[in-house]
Amino acid sequence: MKVQLCVRNESQRKRLYRTDALRRLAERVCIGEGSRCDVELSVLLCDDAFIRQLNRRYCEKNAPTDVLAFGQPLIEGREGPGSAVLGDIVISLETVERHCAEEAGATPDRTAMRQEVYLLFCHGLLHLLGSDHATAQAQKEMDAKQARYLGTTYESCVADRPQSIS
Repeated sequence: MKVQLCVRNESQRKRLYRTDALRRLAERVCIGEGSRCDVELSVLLCDDAFIRQLNRRYCEKNAPTDVLAFGQPLIEGREGPGSAVLGDIVISLETVERHCAEEAGATPDRTAMRQEVYLLFCHGLLHLLGSDHATAQAQKEMDAKQARYLGTTYESCVADRPQSIS
């Protein structure tokens, strides 16, 4: 199983992820969730203004959020031979920075911001693979999956969860 990952950073915040680390995380998640074929997905890192527009247009919420996942590709014609296009994950690095600053009580730690990006990427990918958190039980299951794929404890994953992905 191979993951083809296209990452584009349109945010003013830079160097908060490593493409190879995102790809390895995507492979762990896809294999763990039972994916057997090669997959393609894209990640767009942006700021609040852009994700707010998407959230208003597709979710009818006029506010920025941390992560959105679109099962239908926003950009048409990306299917490759023998692979399945999972969709698109959009993450606001401005929201990540703000959330981490609130947790730290001051200037956010870049390591914490990187971990938050990986959490949100994992969260979005799980949505693309069919997980949700519509009920308390589904939320517990999704939190446990995120913790397992990120190599952390369930308690840590729940304690650090931003309110907008709850």
